[in-house]
Amino acid sequence: MKSLYWRIYLTVIVVLAAFALGAGWLFQRQIEQERGNAEVAAGERWQAMAVLLQRALPPADAPRELQARAIEEWGQRLRMALALQDAQGQRIGASELFERREEVPGQRQVEITLDDGRHIAFIRMQRPPGLRPEGRAEGRADARQDARRAAGDGPDRAPSAALLRREEAPWGGPVLLGPRLLHGQGLLIVLVLLFVGIAAGAFPVVRRLTRRLEALKTGVQTFGDGQLSHRVDDSGTDEVAAVARSFNEAAGRVETLLRSHQSLLANASHELRSPLARLKMAFAMFEDAGEAQRRKLKLEIQTNIAELDALVEEVLLASRLDSGSQQIHQDAVDVLAVAAEECARSGAELLSDERDSRLQLLGEERLIRRALRNLLENARRYGGGSVELAMKHRGTLLELQVADRGPGVPEDLRERIFEPFYRLPGHAEQTGGVGLGLSLVKQIAQRHGGSVRCEARDGGGSIFVLSLPLKT
Repeated sequence: MKSLYWRIYLTVIVVLAAFALGAGWLFQRQIEQERGNAEVAAGERWQAMAVLLQRALPPADAPRELQARAIEEWGQRLRMALALQDAQGQRIGASELFERREEVPGQRQVEITLDDGRHIAFIRMQRPPGLRPEGRAEGRADARQDARRAAGDGPDRAPSAALLRREEAPWGGPVLLGPRLLHGQGLLIVLVLLFVGIAAGAFPVVRRLTRRLEALKTGVQTFGDGQLSHRVDDSGTDEVAAVARSFNEAAGRVETLLRSHQSLLANASHELRSPLARLKMAFAMFEDAGEAQRRKLKLEIQTNIAELDALVEEVLLASRLDSGSQQIHQDAVDVLAVAAEECARSGAELLSDERDSRLQLLGEERLIRRALRNLLENARRYGGGSVELAMKHRGTLLELQVADRGPGVPEDLRERIFEPFYRLPGHAEQTGGVGLGLSLVKQIAQRHGGSVRCEARDGGGSIFVLSLPLKT
């Protein structure tokens, strides 16, 4: 079955049906057990009554008329249907109530053997629910019988068969015909109504839940078809809403990653054109050039090849950092030694004191060195001849501040300069670089749990602040 809501709904229905059947079976068992206990108790009461009557009746060798008169008298006094039989089963006498009930359908006779061989017979009517108990009903019945006799209805008129008729219900219990509800059928109807009510109430709940799952499935398919900006409804506080929020977050990261890769590929393709075009021109001029011209063309070729190599290296590193495949090794890095080496390489001035020699960063030395080198190279290329590197201890962070005296960066562009392949207006390709240096610095800082920002320098120029966590 393909629809999830049908599977959930049918599961609820099956469990509900099993519960109803189990409850009905237990209920029937309880009824049967109580009925058996009632039968045992009734038998004990009849036995005790027989013992008492044996003591009250004349002995077995007394005249039969005396015994018959005694059983009739006790039947009237006890308002019970009694009959006395001798040892051979011949009736000695019976009460008037016994004779009236003897032919009534549904009556049950109980015979108890006395110690002297005689038998006492009781008529036990199958009383449906709602009828009065036998003892009190019989007293009123005698009064009504006397009234009927006076009215000419006859002494032997039997009780209404419609009130005393007994049948077996599907569940085995006694039932009343007519307007009264059948015992077994009543239980069955209650269970059926309960089943139908819960089934009807469960359907909209299950359908609402699965409709949200279907909407989530549709959203995933739409996103998979290429609509990267599509998001699903994540309202609510339940598990489905949590799954929808997780999908939206994952979709946002995937969209950002794909957009970044697309931009990286497009910009890298554009940046590759310039050195490749210069290489193509240099090789075309190489054969016809003189010795001095050949030396210049050879130097141009080497410069363009180095630029291509740097571009490919930076593109690969940016791609690995962006995708998360570049694992960061958490090692202790002697930041003063790295800063001194990079300053000596780029010709920058290092500002530090003795306390800086004890500071250590937590991260990967190769990437930290690359970030610091990119900042120094960027300052040397665009910031004039005066470049300084200062280290400032800020709590659990160490700030590496690269300052220059260049034209500075406008405030509204201080965030954009960290985007891949972005160049400030007026910075032509001849100045060098491909626009990935500052983007790599930002990625390296973020992967180490730090940050980078650009600030204005007093007196002109810019300060690039690289904040990285210290080893604690």
